[in-house]
Amino acid sequence: MKLEVRDLSFSYGDRKVLEQVELQAEEGEFVSILGASGCGKSTILKLLTGVLPRRSGEILVDGKPVEGMSEHFAYMPQNDLLFPWKNILDNVCLYGRIHGTLNEARKEAMENMASFGLAGYEKAYPSSLSGGMRQRAAFLRTALCKSDILLLDEPFGALDVITRGEMQDWLLSMRKRMNRTVVLVTHDMDEAIYLSDRILILGGSPSRVGAELVPELPAEGRTRDWLYGQGELRRRIHREIMRKEERL
Repeated sequence: MKLEVRDLSFSYGDRKVLEQVELQAEEGEFVSILGASGCGKSTILKLLTGVLPRRSGEILVDGKPVEGMSEHFAYMPQNDLLFPWKNILDNVCLYGRIHGTLNEARKEAMENMASFGLAGYEKAYPSSLSGGMRQRAAFLRTALCKSDILLLDEPFGALDVITRGEMQDWLLSMRKRMNRTVVLVTHDMDEAIYLSDRILILGGSPSRVGAELVPELPAEGRTRDWLYGQGELRRRIHREIMRKEERL
């Protein structure tokens, strides 16, 4: 589904964090929000989900206003938040348990365990899994939510650089299979370039979206070799972020 954010502003007490933020994501599009730490990237996702109360601006999905907590959105934070006392199957089926569709959720989860790299670990507990496997479990839990738009809040930020790269490769391979609109918050330029259809630069004081960059993709699609050659795009992103920071 198409997401539109219009004139979104937010303050923490007397400190204004966001001002007149405008953004959109088309149906099936992967959009990244990139910016320096503390610029309000995660705050945008929390406003979308209704975790934080919105005081001004509009959020629309397919042209219809969204208020408060909405099932249009599925949110994945940086930490996996798996329950240590539940096995992986029970963890990923949390949405189904809450909404009374547990049998359906378990069936769908089992059908997707292999594609999420979790086959054979259904009865394992989180403590026995690597960081990357735990994040895949958390991602499967998010994907099993009956939501149109996935909100990913630095989902690989806590992983080491090698595992993070592996997870980015995995997410890239899963994009078509998921067929969802995705909004990713990240501070990692390479992650944004590698995964995104469009990159939005957030910054300033208070913050707003100040630039939009579109990676030029080769006919054969994204590869690590292609990513390593994106020096000019990195420079453009860095210039935009620094330009925003200079206004603080």
